[in-house]
Amino acid sequence: MSAALHLAKPEHLSALLPLVAAFHAEEGIERTDAAREAAIAPLLEGIPYGAVYIIGPTRAPIGYIVVTFSWSVEFGGMDSFVDEIYIRPAVRGRGIATEVLTELPKTLAEAGIKAIHLEVDRENEQAQRLYARARFKPRLKYVLMSKEL
Repeated sequence: MSAALHLAKPEHLSALLPLVAAFHAEEGIERTDAAREAAIAPLLEGIPYGAVYIIGPTRAPIGYIVVTFSWSVEFGGMDSFVDEIYIRPAVRGRGIATEVLTELPKTLAEAGIKAIHLEVDRENEQAQRLYARARFKPRLKYVLMSKEL
């Protein structure tokens, strides 16, 4: 894979935080730097609820993907959710995200994960085309609903 994936570790925190901040700025997600660090650090330390993968070289990442894990009776076991995926704007449009979203599910399936989900803005047709290329399908019957606690 040209868009090499590396499981992020605590020593990668300082390289990841600017990428997370850039993603949040693009998406209008208002979080403090401290809140972002508090959310990412446990994943890097091995908390079993998810993982962060660095896309590209660990010293100068071109992006990241956060995958979280849960249990699904419907899908028959452990499933996953792409919580965030970000590719630096300068390298977008080169098929990197498609490659990541094609290869990572294979790795997750080998680990026993039964399904992978993600959400996308209904107005973001470019992202929808990306996810369709990676063989994600909309679940037209369902609407993702959230309640912040």
